[in-house]
Amino acid sequence: MRKATLLNAPIAGVIARMGHMDSLCLGDAGLPIPDHVDRIDLAVAAGLPGFLDVLPVLTGELFVERAVIAEELAERQPQFHAKVLAHLAALGTEQGNDIALDAVPHEAFKAMTGTCKAVVRTGEFTPYTNIILVSGVPF
Repeated sequence: MRKATLLNAPIAGVIARMGHMDSLCLGDAGLPIPDHVDRIDLAVAAGLPGFLDVLPVLTGELFVERAVIAEELAERQPQFHAKVLAHLAALGTEQGNDIALDAVPHEAFKAMTGTCKAVVRTGEFTPYTNIILVSGVPF
């Protein structure tokens, strides 16, 4: 058994295969996932697991250079948006880098998922709670 925090084999495998500028999406329960993108479905019920439960586990394994969110997150879910920003700021401090953050219209965000290595689907029922994490290098 792995001694790391991330125990999900499909997610660990995707992250292990990622290189610089590859991306991984963490999505809510309603995010459409393109057929050609690997779907890693964690959703078991409404809210389980939650987006904010999974995000720190992913970022504990992945060196993040940049993140992309939907513009609508700040407008429609300001408290959730603040928590995501706080997490990224803390992660940047931990990693020793500034994580660039792009906010794009939700329709553009959905199109961007087509280039991700995988989409991890949570049971989150909060609209627009999706993020694309772009891999950096720790050197």
